[in-house]
Amino acid sequence: MRVAEAVGRSLAQLGIDHVFGVVGSGNFHVTNALVDAGARFVAARHEGGAATMADAYGRVSRRVAAVSVHQGCGLTNALTGITEAAKSRTPMLVLAAEATEPRSNFAVDQPALAEAVGAVPVRVSSPATALADAARAYHLALAQRRTVLLNLPLDVQAAQLPDDALAPAAAPAPVAVEPSPDAIAELADLLARSRRPVFIAGRGARLCRARESLLRLADRTGALLATSAVAKGFFQNHPWSLGISGGFATPLAAELIAGADLIVGWGCGLNMWTMRHGKLVGPDATVVQVDVEADALGAHRPVDLGVLGDVDRTARAVADELAARGPAAGGYRTAELRARIAVEVGAHTVPYHDEGDGSRVDARSLSIRLDELLPAQRVLAVDSGNFMGYPSAYLSVPDDDGFCFTQAYQSIGLGLATAIGAALAAPDRMPVAACGDGGFLMSVADLETVVRLRLPMLVVVYNDAAYGAEVHHFGPDGHPLSTVTFPDTDIAAIARGFGADALTVRDVRDLDAVRQWLIGPRERPLVVDAKVTAERGAWWLEEAFRGH
Repeated sequence: MRVAEAVGRSLAQLGIDHVFGVVGSGNFHVTNALVDAGARFVAARHEGGAATMADAYGRVSRRVAAVSVHQGCGLTNALTGITEAAKSRTPMLVLAAEATEPRSNFAVDQPALAEAVGAVPVRVSSPATALADAARAYHLALAQRRTVLLNLPLDVQAAQLPDDALAPAAAPAPVAVEPSPDAIAELADLLARSRRPVFIAGRGARLCRARESLLRLADRTGALLATSAVAKGFFQNHPWSLGISGGFATPLAAELIAGADLIVGWGCGLNMWTMRHGKLVGPDATVVQVDVEADALGAHRPVDLGVLGDVDRTARAVADELAARGPAAGGYRTAELRARIAVEVGAHTVPYHDEGDGSRVDARSLSIRLDELLPAQRVLAVDSGNFMGYPSAYLSVPDDDGFCFTQAYQSIGLGLATAIGAALAAPDRMPVAACGDGGFLMSVADLETVVRLRLPMLVVVYNDAAYGAEVHHFGPDGHPLSTVTFPDTDIAAIARGFGADALTVRDVRDLDAVRQWLIGPRERPLVVDAKVTAERGAWWLEEAFRGH
């Protein structure tokens, strides 16, 4: 058996069940071997989309996903998606053929490329070590939540696997980071003294499934509950949930978080987006951060207490400590506040003036109506851009697996591929892709992938005929905008050309056609070309650009 075939079969046996990619000569055999061993191959139309699909599949399925690319140009095409995954600490394998002959047109320093974007390079260095090298890459991705580039040199791939090839090492046992007793006691002291505690759960809380342990601790301490954007839905339907903290927060949520005397970030970086450049931290608030990585503690803002530990184990230990001390505290929770949260915490409850004029629809009204129409069991993927706050704030999700937010690198053009990966990971849910016109057109090649896979996906394009973020950032200062504005594009016609169903929306009443599509059979995706108003930027945009 050739090394390429042996590596593919071995990775499937380890647990790779989906591999996304664009196949060329260098990754042909390893990809086919994965398929022969039972993995599903999803052919993308661009490597950047393939990497993002794998990233999203891994986030929603909580499995190690794989992307397979050609040597050199295949890898460089995929780099934006790989960077997003690496910055998000998505466990993902990038299987890349590698040209080691310096005169090859495809020769580039692939390990250096991986390191430059935060991925970890591993090489299949010889036929004798091929299986052990592949297993090491897989276990590194799984155990350390890293995006790993597995370089597959062409000459090694083509060699025969020797009879005495090193067997893969046994999988290392997962090691949970236990918080220290002193840290547990100190956090318990802070919570016992707090009268207005707020918990903000982030990616780390989601990854270790800490919802129940955090709810138990919050009930004992009277804490209000919020999330970073990436963990939207984590506390869905809880009566003390404030939704997303940061730029997408409602006025009530921002008021209550800023009024906290204790803020605890659970697996959350408490960065400028989540804390509105520090505006959501009151002048007398104590800030605590819990994370499994020492380097993450205080990385984005000073903290009064950094707790090194697994979120779930830390929350359970602190709850046990407080239970041993005596009765629970009332904290921030009152009957009056609960009533306010029930009617004011949703974005759709915030009053606004509808700016639709019959030729263009207000993005808020569009999003509210879509939320009413769509089934509750959905998975929502959001691209980047001026529009992104509308679907993020106005479209609800059933839980944190219902929201896939690839924004760690802030690249536009990832939303459609994100929705594809999420849809394959959650086939029982309605997939929804929310994109701006710029990001959608940048990634439109993979609309063919949606059609080919017959995914029952709704693609909503918030079309303002511009790179809206730049328009609203530079326009008020009188800068020329011809480089970031475009003639109106008939996105619905383009979508039909790809084989999708499509409609143009200029008024919320036009969305009645979505209702008909939802009835079924939904054998083709539906693309909504929503001509949205563009008089002003999204409400969160001014705060966001202060970080630039």
